[in-house]
Amino acid sequence: MSKNQTVSTTASDPTVAAGAAQFLTPVVLGLQALTVNGKQAHWHVRGENFIGVHEFLDTLVDHARDWADEAAERIVALGLPIDARLTSVADKAAGSTVAAGFSRSDDTIRAVVADIDRIIADLDAAIEGLDEIDLTSQDVAIGIKAGLEKDRWFLVAHIAE
Repeated sequence: MSKNQTVSTTASDPTVAAGAAQFLTPVVLGLQALTVNGKQAHWHVRGENFIGVHEFLDTLVDHARDWADEAAERIVALGLPIDARLTSVADKAAGSTVAAGFSRSDDTIRAVVADIDRIIADLDAAIEGLDEIDLTSQDVAIGIKAGLEKDRWFLVAHIAE
């Protein structure tokens, strides 16, 4: 390759960047909201399986924070910024039923699982939408979904009959 030739990369394609941002931004915001609401739930959970639920909520918060970072960094790596300031995260978190105060463990789990389900819906949209736009970004969404579904399973197991 001569000095005047350039290597075409996904990062230099504005269509790819815009598509990745369109589909991954809701995921980032949902995961950031889960980080905050998960910690709220961790502090205020009461009742059956307290230790297991309390400790696992910390694990979930750590995972959500790491996944949000992974998805946000993918957007930034493609050359676009992401707005994950508190106001944007709060708008995305509207509708969460995580209690402001103490909550029984089964109610806490149901509220957190509902938040997770909304993120999984955003991940499903990202996986489908990114299929024709950017397989690397799609792979990020697939990996996050696999981990989030596993964490969901761990929570639901506490209240399963």
